[in-house]
Amino acid sequence: MKGYNKLRKKALEILTTQLSDKLFYHGLHHTFDVLNALNRHIKREKIDAKKAKLLRIGALYHDIGFTVSNEEHEERGVEIAEKYMREYGCSKKEIETVKGLIRATKIPQTPKNELERIICDADLDYLGRDDFYEISNQLFRELKAFSIMNNQNDWNKAQIKFLELHKYHTVYGQNIRQPEKEKRIEQLKEMID
Repeated sequence: MKGYNKLRKKALEILTTQLSDKLFYHGLHHTFDVLNALNRHIKREKIDAKKAKLLRIGALYHDIGFTVSNEEHEERGVEIAEKYMREYGCSKKEIETVKGLIRATKIPQTPKNELERIICDADLDYLGRDDFYEISNQLFRELKAFSIMNNQNDWNKAQIKFLELHKYHTVYGQNIRQPEKEKRIEQLKEMID
């Protein structure tokens, strides 16, 4: 894929310098978490090198729109990714693939193909992991910083609703992450007043 290294470098530069310091969840660390989960999917699914690079670009740019706005950040991310992909000589098909990957991560997730299913599950991999509470607390802290939510009990209720509506899209997510996510739902139900 032409321009991959430049696209990666540009995304990391933007994420490092332009994200709000109030993004306790949607920060650079989340992008790296998604990349790590994605790389495990790539290895497990034996995704070819070209598709793997497209997935990684999608992950690097999926929340980059937060540098512009907290609302419709996926569309802002699509615009940023398209700009640099054109500049660095990517094909129209590669650009369309990455735009689809970014849009697929919008909640509720609506993946339309294998690569989109993989990025969606990588984006919310933590829902079925042992570090769920640590990461969800980062999101709660971010929501408090933007005055979106302030009450822990309301947050726990929102988490239950979100977890119950969320579906994993890959076999790995369904078989490995889903059972762990269901345990979190039961734990959270015990925490609400």
